Amino acid sequence: MKPTDITENQQASNENKTEETIRLEKLTKLKSQTKHPFKYTFSKTHKTTEIHENFNTLETGESDETTVTLAGRLMAKRDHGKAFFGNLQDEFGIIQLYANANKLGEETFNDILSYDVGDIIGIVGNPFKTKRGELTIKVTKIELLTKSLLPLPEKYHGLQNIELRYRHRYIDLISNPHIKETFKIRSKSISFIRNYLEKKEFMEVETPVLHNIYGGANAKPFNTFHNELEQNLYLRIALELHLKRLIVGGFEKVFEIGRVFRNEGISYKHNPEYTLLELYEAYTDYHDMMNLTEELLSALVFNIHNSYKIVYKDTEIDFTPPFKRIKLVEEIQNKCNIDCNNINELRNKAKELNLNVSNEATKGHLIMELYDSLIEPTLIQPTFIIDHPWETSPLAKKHRQNDSLVERFELIINGMEIANAFSELNDPEDQFDRFQDQLKAKEKGMEDSQVMDLDYIQALKQGLPPTGGLGIGIDRIVMLLTNSHSIRDVLLFPHMRDKNE
Repeated sequence: MKPTDITENQQASNENKTEETIRLEKLTKLKSQTKHPFKYTFSKTHKTTEIHENFNTLETGESDETTVTLAGRLMAKRDHGKAFFGNLQDEFGIIQLYANANKLGEETFNDILSYDVGDIIGIVGNPFKTKRGELTIKVTKIELLTKSLLPLPEKYHGLQNIELRYRHRYIDLISNPHIKETFKIRSKSISFIRNYLEKKEFMEVETPVLHNIYGGANAKPFNTFHNELEQNLYLRIALELHLKRLIVGGFEKVFEIGRVFRNEGISYKHNPEYTLLELYEAYTDYHDMMNLTEELLSALVFNIHNSYKIVYKDTEIDFTPPFKRIKLVEEIQNKCNIDCNNINELRNKAKELNLNVSNEATKGHLIMELYDSLIEPTLIQPTFIIDHPWETSPLAKKHRQNDSLVERFELIINGMEIANAFSELNDPEDQFDRFQDQLKAKEKGMEDSQVMDLDYIQALKQGLPPTGGLGIGIDRIVMLLTNSHSIRDVLLFPHMRDKNE
């Protein structure tokens, strides 16, 4: 695509078309003068933050002889006869520039005057404090590194339209540099999680994104087709089944941080692709996973915020361990004053709440529908919801005291599921029967039920040791850490509906 084709971010106004034409004329002139408006490289010595840190103690009117070299985008310009002021923005911040025609020479100074806001430049100069006390770089040399052919949006005062910000994240990052902090926290969080697990001797692995059989979660997959193999394939909906195969193979602690894909709805907390941490540890159960979860997340929060307490949507959330633990079925019985063993009472309660439940729904599915409606949205502080109905958890081990339940927990924070964990089912015959039940449910219209994976059954027959497994949604924990109210705010490039639809 040619630069002249990229007009969405300018909304095709006549003013912007005119400015684009002017910039193209400048580009043509530069090329005719062999001034190379798209340089190959530029060596920097400083970041803007380092300039502010190292020279902020200068007195008003005082200069420093240190030579500094910076590069970044020109974000503002002001001409005053033989003097030029501008603002240079790099990844880390912004600094004022000052250039004088007598110092640079007429030709170079005239080149500066022709620069546009949005151009990427490199400068050499010396720090000083203006009479107004603003730290500034007195420019001794300047280069145009990249000519910008389109103006920044909204008169350079920032991109405010939320949809355009998501569709054109590159403009959002330029115009709203504070947005970078969200993604720096995201990167720092993932690095912390990785280092935390490696210190506990977990090994990071990579498993296939394309699956012959989708599984590991109750979700709808994206379908694709391999031409050479003439075979239908699916984008993975979970990391689980391949990771547990590695535990069968003899690795005792494994984890993966990777993208998963679910062909489902979009909301403030759902995106068709998202980042998931999954880990598995041999010879542990869901109690061990609870301990690991609260240790990991409380340490992560403290690392990012230097406190166990954060503010999300004006509410203080306290990650100080231990987190609260609630038994799911008991909570439903207490909340609804019903007997969860009585399917008629469950169905009547669901109808009373106008919940859209299938006539084929089991006791377990009805319990989960009531939970999703009545309990989950009310849980603001970190809370483990434990011991789920066995029908809704086909990969979890049955509860050792109650075989109508499984050893599973979900961690809920601010009404969102953040983590999900099991004592992993390792009985191949039980697993086969559970898959069969899932197939029957699918035949009855429950589309997101799991499918039969005979190769996984074969792996279990080799012997899966007692194993605890945990999944954490990275995007949602970053939402909490950055006080972001939509998952799109923490994804650099969220999925957007086609503008033509």
